[in-house]
Amino acid sequence: MVLIPGLFGAAFEYRTIVPLITAAGHRVIIVVPLGIGRSGRPADADYSLTAQAARIGVVLDSLGVSSAIVVARAVASSMALRLAIHRPNLVREVISLEGGIAQAAMTAGFRHALTFAPLLRLGGAGMIRGIIAHELKAESGNADWVTDSAISGYTAGAAKDVAATLRAYQAMGRSVEPDTLATRLGAVHCPVLLLLGGAHHPGGPPSHEVTTMRRGLAEFTVDTIPGAGHFLQEEAPRRVAAVIDSVAAARDSVGQDGRP
Repeated sequence: MVLIPGLFGAAFEYRTIVPLITAAGHRVIIVVPLGIGRSGRPADADYSLTAQAARIGVVLDSLGVSSAIVVARAVASSMALRLAIHRPNLVREVISLEGGIAQAAMTAGFRHALTFAPLLRLGGAGMIRGIIAHELKAESGNADWVTDSAISGYTAGAAKDVAATLRAYQAMGRSVEPDTLATRLGAVHCPVLLLLGGAHHPGGPPSHEVTTMRRGLAEFTVDTIPGAGHFLQEEAPRRVAAVIDSVAAARDSVGQDGRP
C-alpha cells in the first residue's frame, strides 16, 4: 500500500489507519510530496502535480515497489492518476479519498488566502494553525476528531518554517501542468475507486469532475461513507481501512491473466 497525503497533514493524517492496514497484513509506505508536511520546500522546484507524480515514481523505484495499491487523499489523487498514466507498472489500483482530477494543487479559496501572505508572515505559526484548524472543522461531517493534538499534528510541518511554507504554497499556485488530466483518463488502465463522505461538506471533488471520471476511466467505482465529511481517514478510519483491505483481497484473488 502506498499512501499519499493531501495538502495538509502529511504522514500524520494516516496515523490511525496505518496500524489497521498493517494489522491486516499489508506493507504500508507513505510518500509525502514536496512542499507538504515535513518534506523539503526548495524555492526553485517544480510543484506541478505532474512533477510531484514523477517524484513519487522515483521514490517507489528506489524502494523496489511495483504494482502497488495507491491510496491518495484530496488533491493527491490527481498525482496518483498521473502516476498511473506515466508509470502504469507502479500502480495496481487507485483508491481516492475525496479526490478528483484537479488541474492545480491550490484551490481558488486557498489562492485567495495566499493574497494575505504578508499578514501570515506577521502572524506566523499561530495564524497558520488557526487557518488550518478552521479548514479541518469546516470540512468535516463530524469534527470531534479535531482536537488540540490533531491540530498540532496537522500544522507541525507548515509551522516549522512559515516563510518556506508560504513560498512553497505560492509556487504550487503558480505551477502549470503540461497537459490536462481530464483528457488523459483513457490512459489510466487500472481500476479507480472514489470514496466520498456522505455528510454535506465543502471540499471533495465537484460533481462535474466525478462525471468526467465516470465517463473517462475504463474501470471506475464510487462508494460513500455516511456521516463522514472530507477527512475520511480521520472520521471513519475503520471503514476506510476495511475498504482498502477488501480492495487488496479482491485483487489478490485475481491471477495475472485476469481470471480468479
